[in-house]
Amino acid sequence: MFPVADDLPPVGSPLLELHGVSKAYGAKQAVRDVTLRIPRGSIYGFLGPNGAGKTTTIRGIMRIVLPDSGEITMAGRPLDRRSLDAIGYLPEERGLYRKMKCREQLAYLAELKGVPHREALARADAWLDRMDLGDYRDKRVDSLSKGMQQKIQFSATFIHEPVLVILDEVFSGLDPLNIELLRGMILEQQQRGVTVLFSTHMLAEAEKICDSICLIEDGRVILDGSLDRVRADFPLRSVRVAWADGAAPPDDLPGVVARERSEGAWRLTLAEGADPQALLPALSAAGRLTLFAANRPSLSEIFLAAVQRHRQEVSA
Repeated sequence: MFPVADDLPPVGSPLLELHGVSKAYGAKQAVRDVTLRIPRGSIYGFLGPNGAGKTTTIRGIMRIVLPDSGEITMAGRPLDRRSLDAIGYLPEERGLYRKMKCREQLAYLAELKGVPHREALARADAWLDRMDLGDYRDKRVDSLSKGMQQKIQFSATFIHEPVLVILDEVFSGLDPLNIELLRGMILEQQQRGVTVLFSTHMLAEAEKICDSICLIEDGRVILDGSLDRVRADFPLRSVRVAWADGAAPPDDLPGVVARERSEGAWRLTLAEGADPQALLPALSAAGRLTLFAANRPSLSEIFLAAVQRHRQEVSA
């Protein structure tokens, strides 16, 4: 299997790299000169609106479609069919052999990736137990609920112990308990050294789990880097405040464009360029403050601001 551990770059160095990758379908340019460096050992959020080019880029990595131009490498080597044995892929369009029993299904998919039969069966048992599906090991896949089937496919993605895993909308349709279960599994796999490319529309989940992100819009990369660095590039746009007597904020606060009450406090959204510290005298005059905190923008706010800015630039 390629690459083996000795061939991998150090944790934090690029594992998967895309260099100037482009892909068109007729007159539609789906991906435009995409260049990415995904660090080994990271959970890398791959974000963007519908139709932005995420799925085409992922299919290019998996060689489902071939780019018109550019290069994709893993561990410094061109990505080819043989390299795919080192990648686990959970596509948004789920697909299992519905008439197979769960244990047989997982073992078979592991064997396709080169895992010996006896070891594949042992790994299948272990994953079923970890997913709370041990009692279903001899049940057919089509007898399981949709959420259970999704956990089977999640297990199949990791069962051959890949170097890189690509998860496309992995939490879609799951209840909060199963989201928490799979989130824990992803973090556990990261601790083992697995690199995760995490494509999702669920920005709150991406914010909880990702340490680096890329935002793609209209086939172009418009943001890329560690979550901390990306946040630092966006100004403070809100403050959270609360008063001892539960008062509401005054109506005439300078630079405040919106207000919302949540979790026992008020969140005040600021106009671009407004200074949070300039609010403090007016807030203090309204009563005894028990909370005043300037917040970095959420990933959702960054997403909206970056997409709007890009679209304005394109229109101009």
